[in-house]
Amino acid sequence: MSGGPLEGVRVVDLTTVVVGPICTRTLADQGADVIKVEAPGGDLLRTMAQGSRHPGMSGKFINFNRNKRSVCLDLKQEGGMDAMRRLISGADVFVSNIRPEALARAGLDYPSLAPGHPRLIHCSILAFGRGGRYFNRPAYDPIVQSLSGVAGTFARATGEPRFVPMVMTDHTTGLIAAQCIGFALYRREKTGRGEAIDVPMFENMASFVLSEHLGAATFDPPVGPSGDNRLLSPDYRPLPTRDGYITVGPNTNVQAFAFFDAVGRPELKADPRFASAAARTAHAAAYFEVRKQGLAQKTTAEWLAIFAKLDVPAARYNSIDDLLEDPHLADTGFFRAEDHPSQGRLRRTRVANIFSGGNRDDEAHAPLLGEHTRAVLAELGYADSDIDRLLASGAARD
Repeated sequence: MSGGPLEGVRVVDLTTVVVGPICTRTLADQGADVIKVEAPGGDLLRTMAQGSRHPGMSGKFINFNRNKRSVCLDLKQEGGMDAMRRLISGADVFVSNIRPEALARAGLDYPSLAPGHPRLIHCSILAFGRGGRYFNRPAYDPIVQSLSGVAGTFARATGEPRFVPMVMTDHTTGLIAAQCIGFALYRREKTGRGEAIDVPMFENMASFVLSEHLGAATFDPPVGPSGDNRLLSPDYRPLPTRDGYITVGPNTNVQAFAFFDAVGRPELKADPRFASAAARTAHAAAYFEVRKQGLAQKTTAEWLAIFAKLDVPAARYNSIDDLLEDPHLADTGFFRAEDHPSQGRLRRTRVANIFSGGNRDDEAHAPLLGEHTRAVLAELGYADSDIDRLLASGAARD
């Protein structure tokens, strides 16, 4: 018993690398039985990412594929495809980030599956939406960051286009896909019918960027330039103190005026550029310059103590390594030790969100390639002798 809100939901996961595995990890973390179907070479992320103790089990793969079971099938062989069809027959959800034309050739697209599986939720994570000229092009996270305007926000802020140094579009789209699957499962509870879901990376990230930065160009004709000048300021970042960095967020008048007092600039409370939230937004560059000059006067610890008394939002800057030692994360038990059966002692992160009705209580390690092939095939009704034949032929591997 998993105990999570998706307990009893079976997901067939035909995804690789990041965007799909983030989606299915989210479902698995909430109690779904996620069966990760891998080709004989395994998910590319098993070997592509930095950091591993043994081949095929990179740190990234471990983080993105917890709570799943791995079944290794060669879908180019009829025996492997037969097992895949049996898996789908017992599934509630099928998730893929394979290009649509390839999925259709394999007979795993929604029009092929829907007649025999009317309750199936079929989710395709796409690079680009159907109907557009980019449809069916290959893409990874940096392609979408470049095309969707994410890199362009850096160009507006710093004069040079850059990528966010995370696979942000993969993470964001994967979470949106998991959300859409939840919506579809809810509708199925009311109607009894499954459906197809397309989740395109490009359109989702274009929406993500433009929700923030369409701004004055929302109006037709525009009432000003696009872009949030506050977020696009080069000083919208952790700012230097005497001994490090700090981030402050004095947005309301009470917070901003307390900040002006703290940095020794009480006269700015009457300055028309800073007297209201709208004025401070309109004069973001000047407001950030005041912040930068003021924060340089004291150490990070001194400022944190002052801002805590004033109830001004503020936080120290954490490097990636600092984050591993963050005291709040320690308080909440965010990091957990795990003894992986093949990889030894690991540090893992817990699921951040808590359900009063219960979270998954049987968390499982990220699987070795084909670790659960035999067990899952047996669940599908294959006799031991049939499983042996599939393994001997290479149609399945354990």
